[in-house]
Amino acid sequence: MKASGIAYSNIALCKYWGKRNEELILPFNSSISMTLDKFHTHTTVEFSDVFKDDILIINNHNFEKDTKEFLNVSKFLKIVRAMKNIETKVKIVSKNNFPTSAGLASSASGFAALAVAINKALELNLNEKQLSVLARQGSGSSSRSIKGGFVEWLKGKQEDGEDSYAQQIVDEKHWPELRMVACILSKQEKKMKSRVGMKNTVETSPMYQAWLNSVEKDLINMKKAIIDKDFTTLGKIAEHNCMKMHATMWTTKPAIIYQNKTTIELMHSIMEWREQGLECYYTMDAGPQVKILCLEKNVDILLEKLNEFEGIEDITVNSVGKNAKIVEEHLF
Repeated sequence: MKASGIAYSNIALCKYWGKRNEELILPFNSSISMTLDKFHTHTTVEFSDVFKDDILIINNHNFEKDTKEFLNVSKFLKIVRAMKNIETKVKIVSKNNFPTSAGLASSASGFAALAVAINKALELNLNEKQLSVLARQGSGSSSRSIKGGFVEWLKGKQEDGEDSYAQQIVDEKHWPELRMVACILSKQEKKMKSRVGMKNTVETSPMYQAWLNSVEKDLINMKKAIIDKDFTTLGKIAEHNCMKMHATMWTTKPAIIYQNKTTIELMHSIMEWREQGLECYYTMDAGPQVKILCLEKNVDILLEKLNEFEGIEDITVNSVGKNAKIVEEHLF
């Protein structure tokens, strides 16, 4: 009853923000993401009667029972224990190779890796759709990290959430020239967690309904851009969609502003570089980090400009990533 899994982070090109059901993590809108090849979570689980209590260790930190992290995982474990009809305690050890809770979708890769490892350890024999549904109940965006390539998380209509899962649009081999350059502007954990931020936005932002009204068109056009490998259209939609989402945050009470000074300066620079002939587009999630979409042919000149930019702590060039998977290497 021991297994290890690796899942890759994903960054939404058409964002998800807001839940119609908090308990089951069902979104108000569908979303489309790109799985990244460089950022991943490696997780080992072992269910055993040896353990008197559940143990959760993330990045060498042992989480106590009263922490949000432990409570979120405990809720997830309640779901899988019910599926197998067991009460056996579990030890979970997980490591991210990128900053955690900083706007880089660590919860997406984290719960996807956990779902894959538990599926193997408990021999649940879930298929990819069922794995996506399970992972979603830990973190919404983790439903998309089960698959590589470009993925759409369907919002679904059913109250039980069985039709809200992620499915692959195309795999990682479809568009080998596409890159997403992740610029880390702060490695600190964000003060406002996404779950709380989303709830506040839905309840108080006057812009939220306008956001929902515009998303469906973005999704249709984004899927076509991906299939056609139309970089200009993809970049324009991703950038505009990102700004619409943050507009709902800025107009939340109290306002949610994840961007820092360097974020804003970098956004302006990217638009200037584009005017000068360097085609690149930005996107951001619930954090200060800026992800830049570009084609392989422009990576070197983009990196030259970024390396001269003050305030960037780290830069990682991502290609399109693969499916979550079981691995033989255990963390304990």
